[in-house]
Amino acid sequence: MADKTGKNSDSSSSQPQSVLPSTSTPFPRPSLAEYENNILHYINSKVDLDTTRRKKPVLLLESACKESCCIFRVPQSFAEMNPEAYKPKVVSIGPYHYGGKHLEMIQQHKLRFLHLFLDKARKNGVDKNVLFKAVIHLEEEIRISYSEQLCETSEELVYMMILDGCFILMLLLIVSRNIELDESDDPIFTIPWILPSIESDLLLLENQVPFFVLQTLFVESKIGLAGDLNRMAFSFFNLSMDKPERYWVKHRNFKATHLLDLMRMSFVPNMGSTSMDEDEDFQLIKGESGKKSSLDYTLILSPTRLSLQGIDIRLRSDADSMIDIRLKKNKLQIPLLRLDAFISSVLLNCVAFEQFYTKSMNDITSYVVFMGCLLNGEEDATLLSDDNRIIENYFGSEIEVSQFFKTICKDVVFDIRRSYLRNVFAEVNEKTSKWYSEYRVYLHSPWKVLSISISLISSLLQTISAIFFYLSDINIRQNQ
Repeated sequence: MADKTGKNSDSSSSQPQSVLPSTSTPFPRPSLAEYENNILHYINSKVDLDTTRRKKPVLLLESACKESCCIFRVPQSFAEMNPEAYKPKVVSIGPYHYGGKHLEMIQQHKLRFLHLFLDKARKNGVDKNVLFKAVIHLEEEIRISYSEQLCETSEELVYMMILDGCFILMLLLIVSRNIELDESDDPIFTIPWILPSIESDLLLLENQVPFFVLQTLFVESKIGLAGDLNRMAFSFFNLSMDKPERYWVKHRNFKATHLLDLMRMSFVPNMGSTSMDEDEDFQLIKGESGKKSSLDYTLILSPTRLSLQGIDIRLRSDADSMIDIRLKKNKLQIPLLRLDAFISSVLLNCVAFEQFYTKSMNDITSYVVFMGCLLNGEEDATLLSDDNRIIENYFGSEIEVSQFFKTICKDVVFDIRRSYLRNVFAEVNEKTSKWYSEYRVYLHSPWKVLSISISLISSLLQTISAIFFYLSDINIRQNQ
């Protein structure tokens, strides 16, 4: 049947209506071939990764999971609780924060430090182009050290590494007295707040250059020996840590990925991390099987509850590392923690590094999780600060200390099987689950002690009374 236009109204039934989109607009309907080609073109533009990546930098490279990648941008979701903890305050190092307006003051001094470094190298017979070429040959290795695609050109990136690397090396050389400089005329060393701020900024995860860049510049300049670099770094950061010389001697041969990693490794006690095979049975406590998942172990109790259940917390004064926690008999021994702005920043960034670097153990994460269990509230922070002197608090109030550890532990991935504290967790949980712990709870409450005493006396009197009546009854029967 034809309509008013003279076309057969049934002819539309022969069209592929399940494929072509319906439209009520006056625009002409595309043909089936055009419709398919449009969709194919759109899909292919999305699938073509090379084209997409040329348009927009990749935020997480495929190489980010490899050992070579060690410098990461902290995602917003991870930094949500401490948004400023991972951002430099006075100096940018590397590409992630380059060009920040609030960082211009120290940026202006970098070129001066570069000239000082090149002058020292020249006096050792080293031409500046020898240093520059050495870094040029590292470009590819430098790029894969960062987790995201760098937009800098080869020229820009190499210059940045030379400028920042020489700035860091000059700081280390001057503070460690390997190079004599009249510091009284240098604002970086005379204005009190600047150098401590630079120290903190040099230990931010997003604010690093690869350690091999520093090592290359240092060795090629002939200013010092390769083994001196760790020692100089420790001298520099010891301005804020105040550790004895013997503490640093044992760490001089560490091979770190960058300065933050070097300091992280210095915290790890000798009995610390050991690599563990995923399939290896590991005996945590005596039992039928040593192979357990991390879900099988509950985290420890707060100090108040531990004390009620027979575990006493004591200061461990003979420990070199602040994270070298031990459990001996029923005494939980914890080294002194001087908590201030510097250490809190280092802990935050070390945890971030351990969360992202695939080849790192979780030593600092283990420590902060453990302390987070102990510092469950203001009362616990006060107990560890005042009664046990385990925490020297230069950070804030007791509630702020407790909140800091709660915040730093939030949303971290923690595998207790890989923790150097796995045995401490297991042994504390085992001891607090024993039957005598229930009686310990009663012994710490005077009213419960009184209640138990009255019950015992009452039971004893009843027993004596029963014996007395029994003997009296026998005596009466004998007299009859």
